[in-house]
Amino acid sequence: MIRLIGILAGLFFSVAALWGLGNGLATVIADGQLKEPTVEHEFHLPARPANLQSDGPFGTWDLAQLQRGFQVYKEVCAACHSLKFVAFRDMAALGYSEAEVKALAAGFQVPGIDPATGEATLRPGLPTDYFPSPYPNAVAAGAANNNAIPPDLSLITKARHHGTDYVYSLLTGYRNVDTFSIGGKNVRDEFPEFATPPNTHFNPYFANLNIAMAPPLTAEGQVTYAEGQPRATVDQMSKDVAAFLTWTAEPKKVKRTQVGWPVMGFLLFATILAYLAKGQVWAAIKPKKKHA
Repeated sequence: MIRLIGILAGLFFSVAALWGLGNGLATVIADGQLKEPTVEHEFHLPARPANLQSDGPFGTWDLAQLQRGFQVYKEVCAACHSLKFVAFRDMAALGYSEAEVKALAAGFQVPGIDPATGEATLRPGLPTDYFPSPYPNAVAAGAANNNAIPPDLSLITKARHHGTDYVYSLLTGYRNVDTFSIGGKNVRDEFPEFATPPNTHFNPYFANLNIAMAPPLTAEGQVTYAEGQPRATVDQMSKDVAAFLTWTAEPKKVKRTQVGWPVMGFLLFATILAYLAKGQVWAAIKPKKKHA
């Protein structure tokens, strides 16, 4: 009797689960068919690949590109965006000498304490300091940017889906909403009511298509690269700063993959060795035959 009750209860819950799954699928399908397409659904673009040297399981850092990317950050992005999780001494990993790191740190003003009065003050940075924020607090940051607080860029490529490609695409993705079209469909023709609010800019790589940040990279040569480096086009500068922000978010990325391959090889060898050892240990023991 107890077994019968258990079977019936199991059938009841199985039918209920299947009914819930079917009802959910029907609702999703119906919603997808009945809902009108939105401008975000029709005109939001997936990120374009940056194709960096550090991509893939065998990627390596391009130190020259990382230095160019840091130059773009310092001369363009640092005016609004902080890099609070990166210390000046970390820059030595990009090929800067100890003297260059000290000079770099000294070029920034960081919060300090006046030893004579004990009051808060600003002082030249030291290699052990972290990159300071361009604003004293979030309220000041919002006030200076039409209430849109610029995000910290230390981990931005880890905080966004396909972060490296997203940063690269976003910086090169500003368009004129009046002329933008995809597959022959124009934004204005398909969604006449769509508008770019004041103090925002149309960018199809941004989630809701309207971003508060004005185009930071607007012209070739906006940043002057050293002799022998690629031309400082908007595309090149965007790719370089995306590479640099990939490094700030995951400075051990290349080292981890380089260590990972020998570890994977060792684990594979150990697995094969364990399998062969198991066969050797149990070879003399014959399984008992089952009687009919």
